[in-house]
Amino acid sequence: MSSIADRHIGVWTKSESQQYCRQLARSHYENFIVGSRLLPREKRQHVYNIYAYSRTVDDLGDESDGDRTQLLNLWDQDLERCYASTPHHPVLLALQETINIFNIPKTPFKKLIIANKMDQETKRYPTLRKLLHYSDNSANPCGRLFLYLFGYRDEQLHLLADQTCTALQLTNFWQDIVRDYTMGRIYIPQEHMDTFGYTEDDLRQRKLNRSFQDLMAYELDITRQMFRNGLALLDHVSGPAKTDIALFTRGGVAVLDAIKTQNYDVLDQRPRIPRFQKGKIFLSTWVSIKLGRKIKI
Repeated sequence: MSSIADRHIGVWTKSESQQYCRQLARSHYENFIVGSRLLPREKRQHVYNIYAYSRTVDDLGDESDGDRTQLLNLWDQDLERCYASTPHHPVLLALQETINIFNIPKTPFKKLIIANKMDQETKRYPTLRKLLHYSDNSANPCGRLFLYLFGYRDEQLHLLADQTCTALQLTNFWQDIVRDYTMGRIYIPQEHMDTFGYTEDDLRQRKLNRSFQDLMAYELDITRQMFRNGLALLDHVSGPAKTDIALFTRGGVAVLDAIKTQNYDVLDQRPRIPRFQKGKIFLSTWVSIKLGRKIKI
């Protein structure tokens, strides 16, 4: 998998494995809730472990040299050891404790591997339905894993979390259209490009025209509705879980707003949320939750 994975298992103690996950998670905390001080102290290491798992799977699928599918297969085999014996990789050694404490099933972890295998084979999505199937593997497991950590196992709640996670995934796609294209991937459904008359050649040339703007407005409307659908989850969770889910949602919607503000031009400028606005979102969300106000987007 990597040079770090080749070290003998005896070298990695429980403490060292946990530290490895903490360092990996904190190095990317700006894009993840692991940076949130709202998380209960007893949950933080488990969030680090889950994030480190997700990050490593993504790195194997996106950045590793050699046969990435084979590397993902090896990772899958080590995941199986979490449920049967003792895994080899430090991330999985740490994750095994999380799995055991919270009784987490294999499925969400498996789906993240499946998504990265899909990335090796699928570079275009003909329909929105196909894209949502991909998101079911690449994004939705993260929300379900988060809910497991807080004791929420009801499938109806997980389905609501799916709406939020898919919306976050789509938001990331619209934010990173150019970057993804340079990696050979287009996540805009072909059926939508056809409807609005925007071609792959137009994208290659980074043409910002009315067709592209209308296309993006359409994608943002779909995504925003998914965020609205997922808001119902907030009525069924409490405490830090509620605050963090609200922050995820409002942060995602802020990116959609930024795309709209720059007239849907994501071809020359990647939309970003200024630090002061992030702080404003955090404070207003925290206050709203504390005062029992409805979160609006």
